[in-house]
Amino acid sequence: MTMETEAMKPLNSENLKKNRIQVSNTKKPLFFYVNLAKRYLQQHTEIELSALGMAITTVVTIAEILKNNGFAIEKKILTSTVGMKDEAKGRLVQKARIEIVLEKGEKFEPLMNPSQAVEQEATANGKVENKQ
Repeated sequence: MTMETEAMKPLNSENLKKNRIQVSNTKKPLFFYVNLAKRYLQQHTEIELSALGMAITTVVTIAEILKNNGFAIEKKILTSTVGMKDEAKGRLVQKARIEIVLEKGEKFEPLMNPSQAVEQEATANGKVENKQ
């Protein structure tokens, strides 16, 4: 059978989205994708996590970590099946597919830049420190 990475190569302009992360459960560790998603959220207001087959659980875990820590809010979940050619048997096999769209959470900026958030809060309260 073809690997998720082979199956998820861009086929059309829809798959060339700059805010899409295509997850494989064989290539990278879980927190690689979590940190990548945080970086994508810094650049975009929303991101799309996508996976096939056994990598679906990894995508759901990534989304839950981001949601539970306040980095993202779930916007949409899409599920479907994709026909793929089984190279060993030469026949078409159906694989499950999931796409989870997340948008920046309200706490995203303070969580990503905690020192900046403390400074902004201090100046808003009229407490300005001189840094030496």
